Amino acid sequence: MRHAVKFILNSLSQLIVLPFVILTRLEQYLLPRNTEVLFNLCTNIVALFPGVPGVFLRRAFYTLSLDKCSLHCHIGFGTIISHRCTIIHKHAYIGNYALIGNAELGEYCLIGSRVSILSGEALHELDEDGMWTPFSSDLLKKVTIAKNVWIGEGAIVSADIGESCMIGSGSVVSSPIKPNIMVAGNPARFVKHLAPANPSESKGSSDSKGDGHAVTS
Repeated sequence: MRHAVKFILNSLSQLIVLPFVILTRLEQYLLPRNTEVLFNLCTNIVALFPGVPGVFLRRAFYTLSLDKCSLHCHIGFGTIISHRCTIIHKHAYIGNYALIGNAELGEYCLIGSRVSILSGEALHELDEDGMWTPFSSDLLKKVTIAKNVWIGEGAIVSADIGESCMIGSGSVVSSPIKPNIMVAGNPARFVKHLAPANPSESKGSSDSKGDGHAVTS
């Protein structure tokens, strides 16, 4: 019953946001490549839909306008996804007021509130006169957040993150992160290895927390 109700609500939400989707598709097919003016207008509007209805409407809009977006994800209030080439896999969770550039978000990843995922590191270049060039879509790089990654609130990410990592709140990630580790700080530095609890061990065992160790200075 629950799945049937959710299916109906998702379908109704897609009908409601259809005018926005049509605008973005017309822009995509009729205007020059990588034009996203109308797309960004619509993303700013749907970001402000409040409450549970807003979650359904944002998800509905992005499932119909992004390259790929699962109906089984959560996109929080105030969150803006700035490029339609973004990919969101099932059970991804994005908190409130996040800014997502050109990214691929893996299954079961948790993106905290106010996290910024940039479209790479070199979005502007110095020209021959020493002036910074304006934004160019040719400089976009897809940042991949692998499966089961937890990114803490306020972190800034411009590089790939491996599977099952934890990124501390407020961290700045500018170089790729290997799987199964925790990093924190600015710039982000190794804190400890992460490993799932051993099912054969009791819940009260201190060893069930993993075999990681903190880095000491």
